[in-house]
Amino acid sequence: MDGLGVPLATPFDDTGDVDHDALADLVAWVTDRGVDFLVPCGSNSEAELLTATERAAVVETVVDAAPTDTPVLAGTGSPGLRETLEATERAAEAGADGVLVVTPFYYKHDETDVAAYYREVADAASLPVYLYSVPKYTGHALVPETVASLASHPNVAGMKDSSGNLGAFQRIRAATADEAFDLFVGSGSLFAPGLDAGADGGVLALANVAPERAAEVAEHHAAGDDDAARAVNRSVVELDHAVTAKYGVPGLKAAMRYRGAPAGTVRSPHRPVDDDAITVLETLVDDAL
Repeated sequence: MDGLGVPLATPFDDTGDVDHDALADLVAWVTDRGVDFLVPCGSNSEAELLTATERAAVVETVVDAAPTDTPVLAGTGSPGLRETLEATERAAEAGADGVLVVTPFYYKHDETDVAAYYREVADAASLPVYLYSVPKYTGHALVPETVASLASHPNVAGMKDSSGNLGAFQRIRAATADEAFDLFVGSGSLFAPGLDAGADGGVLALANVAPERAAEVAEHHAAGDDDAARAVNRSVVELDHAVTAKYGVPGLKAAMRYRGAPAGTVRSPHRPVDDDAITVLETLVDDAL
C-alpha cells in the first residue's frame, strides 16, 4: 500500500447517527480528487466516539463504496487486546485490506509491553497490521528500535507515524530499510519532507479538505520535482494546522462543508466551531486552493 491515504471523516446527521449515505458520497468525493487509499475509523474519523458495531458498519460502508482499485485500511485499535482483535475480525469480514492499530492507550505501558501487544495482534490477525503512533492522543510514541523489532514480523506490514517528529521518522525509515515495510507520514505539514525522507506515502487529515493539493505534493515528488512538492506543501501548512492542531475535528468538518464535501456534523462531546473560526477556516481554504 502506498500513495495518499485519508483518515476519512465520519459524517453524522443532526440526530448524531452515522450518515452512511453521506459517508459513501465522501468516499467518492475524496477518491475523485486523487486519494489512493481510504482509512476509516482513524483519529479524525471520531472512531473513539463510535460503538464497536458502528465502527464495523462504517468500515463496511467504506469498503462497499470504494472503487475496486482503492484499498481500505481500517482503524481497529482499542486500549485492550480483545477489543482490537474483535474489531480486526469485523474489518476482515467487511472486506478491508489491512488494519491500522493505534498504540494501546489510557493506561501507561512500556515499550516491551507495547511490542508484545503488537506481536499478539499480528499473530492473531487475518489482515496485515499497520502500527499507528499518535502521541498527541495516546501519550506514547513508538521508538525506532521497537518499530524495527516489529517490522520483521510477517504480518506487520507498515506504520503511520503521526508524531510530527521528522528526525524520529528518518530514524524509523533507516531502521526498517531492510524490510518490506510501508511507512506513512501522518502530518500534512510534513508530507513533502516525509516523502524526501523515504516515506511510502501519507495518511493525512488534510486530504479530507484539500485532497487534490495533497495529491499534487505526491505527484511532484513522484516526478522527481521535490522543489515543487515542497512549494505546494508550504501553501497548505496553515490550513493543515488549523484543521488538526487549532480547531481539530470540528474545524476539519467545517472546512470540508465549505468545500461542499459531505462532512456532516460532529458527535458529542465535540461541538461545532463558532462563526469566527468558520471565517478563519474559509479564508485558509481559499488561500490553499
